[in-house]
Formats: sequence, structure tokens, C-alpha cells
Amino acid sequence: MRKITTYILRLTLVFSMVISQWSMVNAQNDKVAYLFTYFTGNAPEQEQICYALSDDGYNWTPLNNGRPVLASDTIAFTGCVRDPHILRCEDGKTFYMVATDMKSNLGWSSNRGMVLMKSTDLIHWEHTVIHFPTKFANTWRNVQRVWAPETVYDTHSGKYVVFYSLLSPTNRYDKIYYSYANDDFTDITEPQLLFDDGKAAIDGDIVYNKADGLFHLFYKSEAGGGIFQATTRSILPAAGQKPGEQWTKIPTRVEVSRTAVEGVGVCQAIDGKSWIVMYDCYSAGHYQFCTSEDLKTFKFVQDTKTQGVFTPRHGTMIPITQAEKNRLLNAFPSTKQPILEGFHADPEVLYSNKTKKYYIYSTTDGFDGWGGYYFQVFSSTNLIDWTNEGTMLDVKSDQVPWARGNAWAPAIEEVKQKDGTYKYYFYYSADAGRRKEIGVAIADDPCGPFVDFGKPIISESPVGRGQQIDVDVFTDPKTGKHYIYWGNGYMAGAELNDDMTSIKQNTIKVLTPQGGTLRDYAYREGTYVFYRNGTYYFLWSVDDTGSPNYHVAYGTSKNPLGPITVAEEPIVLQQDPSQQIYGPAHNSVLQIKGKDQWYIVYHRINKDYLHNGPGIHREVCIDEMKFDKKGKIIPVKPTINGPAPLVK
Repeated sequence: MRKITTYILRLTLVFSMVISQWSMVNAQNDKVAYLFTYFTGNAPEQEQICYALSDDGYNWTPLNNGRPVLASDTIAFTGCVRDPHILRCEDGKTFYMVATDMKSNLGWSSNRGMVLMKSTDLIHWEHTVIHFPTKFANTWRNVQRVWAPETVYDTHSGKYVVFYSLLSPTNRYDKIYYSYANDDFTDITEPQLLFDDGKAAIDGDIVYNKADGLFHLFYKSEAGGGIFQATTRSILPAAGQKPGEQWTKIPTRVEVSRTAVEGVGVCQAIDGKSWIVMYDCYSAGHYQFCTSEDLKTFKFVQDTKTQGVFTPRHGTMIPITQAEKNRLLNAFPSTKQPILEGFHADPEVLYSNKTKKYYIYSTTDGFDGWGGYYFQVFSSTNLIDWTNEGTMLDVKSDQVPWARGNAWAPAIEEVKQKDGTYKYYFYYSADAGRRKEIGVAIADDPCGPFVDFGKPIISESPVGRGQQIDVDVFTDPKTGKHYIYWGNGYMAGAELNDDMTSIKQNTIKVLTPQGGTLRDYAYREGTYVFYRNGTYYFLWSVDDTGSPNYHVAYGTSKNPLGPITVAEEPIVLQQDPSQQIYGPAHNSVLQIKGKDQWYIVYHRINKDYLHNGPGIHREVCIDEMKFDKKGKIIPVKPTINGPAPLVK
């Protein structure tokens, strides 16, 4: 009996060990996130492979601060690549990626091949260039374009199939062809016809659905103007079938959008049951995401705006494990500076007594000619991690009847009402047609909805020149009175009436600090006013917003409407080329409630655009600001990583 008991115990122990080991292996293989591979635009510096991560497959964070993770000029015949497609191989640990070998500024029919890549860690990639005029000189010497290659595992042949769209002088339109890849993914066979739509078909993506036993081909019909689908039980034609006859075309569109689309990508979700379908709404400035349970019907999930450092074009995604996610984050980290995702400028920071949260409002940047037309609001509890709460005012919409664009440099003030509730007054400048004017919108919550006052509240310059921009609003803690400041090339200030939507005209004053040079304190724009220990501090920006020398200077006063005395050491914040920090200015200031703890929130030039549109590629940052015993501002040293998160 003892022997039987001992045997059972040993058997139980062995079984437990097997289960434990199986659980560990399974945990290592469980997919927890998604990797998105894409390129970002049509300029050579944008035709590079970038990465982004997502936990849900719909909301993405660029890796490497949005910069490329592979240098195209080291892997491609043309020096540029587009349309990357990534595939996890059947062994679970090898990855194949293929991309269009193309520099678009040479023309849309300028590419003649593709790049094959292979990796086991998603970081280091071996590559092979397939140049069709050389590789297939007898048949495809005059090929005009080789577009959007992808790879799929063929369950019937046990081989990997690379497929792509081809156009040549003998083809009247783009057709989808295929080749077999060799065992080490360094070569392909002669192109053969895979699918003929009867009209131009590009951007194909093939996935296998175990539930119905079908391969699903998604593609863009150039003639149909949308994304369509065809299915088959065998990717390649069976005996007796002509090339392309194996596919059954489905006549209904896949996409939910009715705007121009391309670059469809389909990925099975982490749950192993549903599917994520995404496509590039390239003319509308967003990616659209749908979900499907059966690859027959598709449900809209969301539009993801392509802006700032995240401007994905024609990409694909795969699920990844926790270990793979960690490896990618370590290899391609994105620093906490900037604190807002994308390009933003002229930040206005607010602590809300109503919600006990911090908020930032800013100019939406990255548009030619400073053409951003909407404001977004971001919230945080620790000043480091910020959540995009969405667009809270669109000045090109019916929300603002008097404006038509150029949403710039906001300010906001929280005002407690007599009944204990709060009102939020959001001030900003916009293009009113003939000139820039300042308006105000009102809400009951920091995130809105905001309702515009209906007309500008500042239209004229008190000095007869300069733009009415860069508004700031300040509530004097001594008197409870509200003041407004604005100007470009001059600084004006005035007292607001109690309605917060009109100015006491007889209080308007020109406050421009006199003297100074571009090296120190010559006033340009971006006034910000705050109060500390009996002193009113006036901060402003010096030089041009596109200049590395753009910086912050200050002066002080005993009154909210001056006169201003320029500080003995007036520079608060300036560039630090040793850290590749340039143009830090146009700031706001935050005091932690109840404490003598201060932060300066500002924008700086994204270093990758220092010589390519620096004035419209700005990013929002935050650093601590301190004072000496005499109340002088100690010059702020801008940092790469910013301060530690605020702890309550």
C-alpha cells in the first residue's frame, strides 16, 4: 500500500511539474500587445520603417519617438522603402518583412523591386534586394512598378508565398502576382499571376481563417475606389484551373469609410477569435479601424488621427508576446519628453479645482503655415503621463462662426461661480479673414463641450501694428480681478469685465519691455503672468519661434498692468545644443496648490526638424522652476527626461 501511495505521489509531482512547465511556455507565447510597422510620408526621410505598439490594436504609441527603426538607405536599391508587411513565421520565433523598394519623389511608377527581410528578435534584420529588371531580365526587364509586397504561408505547399502588384507595358492595369520564397528568405521565383480583378488591383493582404477554412484576400480596387475581398481554399490554382480562377470575389465593400482608402491590413486579434481590419484614409488624415468576427461583416471601431510624430501610412501589424514587447521598448525607447504625443506648441497648463486634475491646451502643430485649426485638451494626475481627451474646439467648423482657421496659442481660466460651480473660459486667436483676432469659448468642464462667444473680443492692435495673438489671462489673487494680455511685437494688457468676455477699454495699456537684444530680452510674443510673494512676474518669448535661439525672458512688477522692470538676469530658459534642445519658449507656469513648488511648461523644436520646418514641428515639455531667496527666477536648465512624476 505504501508503494502505491508513493508511486501516486511521485506521479502527481511529475504531472504537476509538466503542467507548470507547460504553463511557463504557454505564458511566454501568450500574445499581450500588437506591433505596427509602417512608413510616414512621401519625402525620402519619411520612406523609412517605423514601429508603434498597442495593447488593444486600436490605440498606438510610436517607438523611438516616432523615428525610423531601420535606415532605408542601407537596405534598399532606391534608398527608400514603403508599405512594410510583417509576418510571424510558422516556427513562432522567426519574422519576415517585405517592403516596396521605392523613392516616391522619382514618380509613382519609379520602383522596380522589393526588399526581403528576416529577423529573430524584431530588432536586427538581414535583408535582400530583389531588383526585377536584373533578377528577371528576360520577362520583367521593363516592369514599371512592383507595389506593396506581402508574405503568407501556404498550408497546401508548405512554402511561403510572396505576392505583390505588378504593372508593365504588356499589362493594361495592375494585377497581383506571386512568387515562392526560398528557405532562407533571400530569393524568390519567377512571378506568376495570382489574382486578376479585371481592373487595377493593389495593396493585397491575405490571411487564413481557420474557422471557415478559407484564405481571404483583401485588396484595393482602383476602379471600384474601395477595398474588396476574394476567398479561396487554395492560394494557388489547382490542376486544370487558370491563374486567378481559384478566387471567389465578394462584391461588397469592406471599408466603413467612404473617403479615399488604401493599404488595408488584417490581423487576428489576441483573443484568437475576432479580427482587426485597418486601412489608410490617406486623404482624410486618419487611419480607420474595424473589427470582424467572421471576415464577412465589419464593425467600425474608431478613426485614429495621423498627426505629430505618428503619421502612419500603409502598414501592417502582428500580435507579440510580453518578452517581445519588453525587448522592443528597451531597444527603441520613447522618452517622456515631450510629454504630449505628436507636435504641439504654445502650451497652457491648468490645475482644475473641480476635477483635481491637470490640463494642457496647445496649438496643434505640424501643419504648413501654422495651419492647425483645432484645439485638443490633455489631462494628467502627475504632470508626466497625459491622456488626450480629444478635440475641444474646431475653429473651421460651425462651432466658431467668425473664424476660418489658424487656431493658435490658447489660454484658459477657471472661475468659481457664486453657487459653487465652475466656469471655464478658453481664450485663443484665429484667422478672422483679414487678420488674427482673439475669441473666447465657455464650458462647465475643463474638457468641454465649449461654446464660442460668437464673435471676437479683441480685434485691434493698441499700437497699430502686429497680430492679435498669444493671449494670456491672469486672475489677481489679491483682488480677484481678471486681466488679459496679448500681442506680437508688442505686449498689451487690460482688465476684463466680470463677464470674462469683454474688456474694460479704458484700462488697455501697452506694456512692452523696452530695450534688449535677441541675445537677452528683446520682447517678441508669448506673455505669461503669475503672482508669487507680492510680486507679479511677466514672462515672454524672444526671437522667432523657428529659431534655436527662441527663449524665455522675464521682468517683474508691483501691479498686474505694470510698469515692468526687466530682471537683472532676464533669461529664464534657453537652448542647450549639447542635449540637442533648441528653441525652448512660449511657456506657461504652474504652481502646485498650497506649495511653493513651480513648473514651467513650454515648447521646443523637434530636433529632427531643426533644418526642415522647425517653426511648425514643436513639442511640449515640462521642467521644474525655482527661485532664490530674493525671489529671482533661477535659470531653468531644460532636460531630456523632465522631472519626476508628481506624487500626491
